[in-house]
This record gives sequence, structure tokens and C-alpha cells, in this order.
Amino acid sequence: MLLSILNLIRGKWFIVTLFLLLIGLIVPVSMAQSQTVPNAQNQPSPAVLFENVQIFNGTSEQLSAASNVLVVSNKIQEISTASIAAPSGATRISGGGRVLMPGLIDNHTHLVMATSKIEDLAKPNLTLKDLNLKTQTNATEMLMRGFTSARDLAGPIFEVKRAIDRGDAPGPRIWAAGAMISQTSGHADYRSLDELPRTPTSPLNWAEKLGFGAIADGVDEVLRRTREQLMQGASQIKLAAGGGVASDYDPLDVSEYTEAELKAAVDAAANWNTYVTVHAYTPTAIQTAIRAGVKCIEHGQLMDEETAKIMAEKGIWLSLQPFLDDEDAVPFPEGSINRAKFLQMVQGTDKAYNLAKKYSIKTAWGTDTLFDARLATRQGAQLAKMVRWYSPAQVLKMATSTNAELLALSGPRSSYPGKLGVVEEGALADLLLVNGNPLENIRLLENPGENFVVIMKDGKLYKNLLR
Repeated sequence: MLLSILNLIRGKWFIVTLFLLLIGLIVPVSMAQSQTVPNAQNQPSPAVLFENVQIFNGTSEQLSAASNVLVVSNKIQEISTASIAAPSGATRISGGGRVLMPGLIDNHTHLVMATSKIEDLAKPNLTLKDLNLKTQTNATEMLMRGFTSARDLAGPIFEVKRAIDRGDAPGPRIWAAGAMISQTSGHADYRSLDELPRTPTSPLNWAEKLGFGAIADGVDEVLRRTREQLMQGASQIKLAAGGGVASDYDPLDVSEYTEAELKAAVDAAANWNTYVTVHAYTPTAIQTAIRAGVKCIEHGQLMDEETAKIMAEKGIWLSLQPFLDDEDAVPFPEGSINRAKFLQMVQGTDKAYNLAKKYSIKTAWGTDTLFDARLATRQGAQLAKMVRWYSPAQVLKMATSTNAELLALSGPRSSYPGKLGVVEEGALADLLLVNGNPLENIRLLENPGENFVVIMKDGKLYKNLLR
């Protein structure tokens, strides 16, 4: 842990300096081609007035009449169908009847792991400095795809998050969980068999050193690891409560952690006024977590009807991803254990969505993209495919106002006080201006470079093709 912190400190100013250099090299090309503003913190706008836009407000299934929207500082100050006087020095954007909507939210991301192959992450000479450079690039690209907020659910994301929040680099708002807490042979135990047995003097393995996972057995260890993530700035805590696809030594049917161990994490998080979410697919794993006080289930593809009823009755969140064996499948090698588990898991995706709809479970959306730089670029496409189960308006609502409700569970552990996921007076100004109507053609989301003509986060313009 101390070595990781020292590496973090040594790398901090190097990372910031290098990014400023990169921005200096990249910005002129980007602005010449697309008039984007990759580091809007250096170009503050006292006010921005959107004129003649139709609004998808994040909750309604209908667009507004032609409207005007005034953003002052980082909030939406006024919305009116009548003209609004532009304050002195304001940037005026003529919408031309385009659709103004909230910034998109991905509620299950792994910014550090999304674009790197797992064998590259396990290289013995890999440092946090190396990870942060690649992660910041991924974060910038995510923002430029229109995703202004992300809930990161495993990985050493804290330093990149702080750099973005300080304004040193562009990226989405990040709700960080830090390391996923796992029992021995659990979903975040990346050790090989020759590293067993663990003794009090055993070294941490690469995943623990870097902060991808934290192995904890027993109530006391779970308490310690939970508190370590909170100490680093976690917005919420994530545990592995059942078998996983990407891990090698836990079949999908196994349940991980006892109720007492899960409750220890829940109690520690509650003391910090936040919550625990768990990785779980099966009825047993999900129900054990619910009894322990967990508020959100990640995945749930293998749930049954009884479990769905319990989740609905107790108001438990389901953070579900549209996993299918299609072009967006995580690229596990053919014939591998991981590929077999992936195929087993995706067989339950249709059933899980149908149960979520049948029982009106509070359902969030995310991608959970791993180990493939190409897949990371397809966030919008993965959101668009949700019309397999929902209407376009329901999909967009899920990725904006509904996802924002789940983010709000972090309470004071969120770094971003204010209302997100909606276009309304007083809300934080995370906004997209769309070249077309996504309620009629949700596939517009598949090409954000062309179809998102304005991207605003926290009242700052990161892209404006309508200059």
C-alpha cells in the first residue's frame, strides 16, 4: 500500500504535465476538424444560452415545445418558451430545433480496465503512473461520447477522478468504488494456485497492489478493506457476492461471503452515509446480500421470479447490463472457462429484463466493458440496443434521470452536490445537443462524434460544432 501511494505521489505532477502537453498538441487539430473543446476548464463561459431547442428533460416521453435554456455558472438558471435575454458575455447557441437532453450516465464502468487486455494489466512492471495515463485517455474519450457521469465499480480510479475534479484534465464525473472486495477464490481474487496458501507474511499480488481487488476473509478483514476504500474517497462500496465470468476459480453458481461478512461492509458503509452494491448473478447470492442490507445488485442475469419479487418488495436496485453474445461480447478466448461462463450468463439476460419489467424493479443501466479498446467506444451502441426490451424514451430515461437516482444513494460521499440526469431549472448543467431526435431514432447515440453537436458538463462546453 505504501509503495502504491509513493508511486502515486511521484507520478502526480508528471501525469498532469504530460496531459497539458498532450492537450497542447491535440487541441488545434481537434478544433480545426470538429470545433471541440477538450479542456473546457481553461475556457470558462460566464453563461451559455441555448436558443430554439426541443427538450428531452430526462423524465417525460415527449419533447418540449421550442424552448430556450439559460445556463449560468454550472446550473440551469432558466427554461422558457419565450425569449431569454442573453447576459453580457454569454455564449449563444442556436439550436435550430435540435434536441437538448441531459448528459448520459453509465452506472457500471471500469475506466481502468475497459481499454487494456488483462495480460497487460498483470505485467509485473506495470505502475499506477502507466495506468493513470491510459485511464485518463479513456475518461476523456468517454466524455466526448456524451457520458458526463460514470459509476466506476472496481479499479484504481481515485487519482484520475481527482485530476478531473480539479480541472487538470477532461472527463466525466466519477463515483468511485475503488478495489472490489472479495473473499479468497472470489471474483476479485486474481492469484494463481502457486500463490497459495496465503500466510500473514505473504506479499500482495499484482491486483491488490494496484487496487483492482482487495481480498478479505472474515468480518474483521471485510471491515478493514471497506474502510480502506472509504479512506481513499470511495463513493460507494462494492463486494463480490457470487461467482464471476472474468475470474478463474469461482463457478457462477457459487455464493461468496456469509451474511455476517456482507453485513460488516454494509454497516461500515452506513457509518459513512453511503451504501454497498454487490456483484451477483444467482438467487442465493442476491438474497443473501439483500438480507445483509445491500441496496443494489450488479448484474442479476440468473435471478428467478422469487428473487425478483423480493427485490421489488424491498426496493432493491438492479444494475443490469445488456449482455448478449453479439458484437459487444467481452472477448474471452474460445474454449476458455471464462468464455463458457459468459455464455451461461448471457442466457439469462432476456429473462432478467423481463422480470425487472414485470415487477417494476428499480433498474439502472451500465456497460461493464472490459479488456477491449474497441468495445469501450460502443457505449452509445450498447445503450441503443436496449430497445430490445424498452421504448426509446424508457431507455433514455434509464440512462439519465433513473441512473442519477442511483448515484444519489452515495449521499454526502458524492463529490457533486446538485441534481443530475434532468433538464430543469436548478439542475446541474450536464447537457447534450443532438443532431436529430433520439426518441424517434435512438441509433443516433451510436455515432456521438457526428450526432452530439454540443457536449456540456458542469456548465462548461467541451464540444460545440455550432460555433
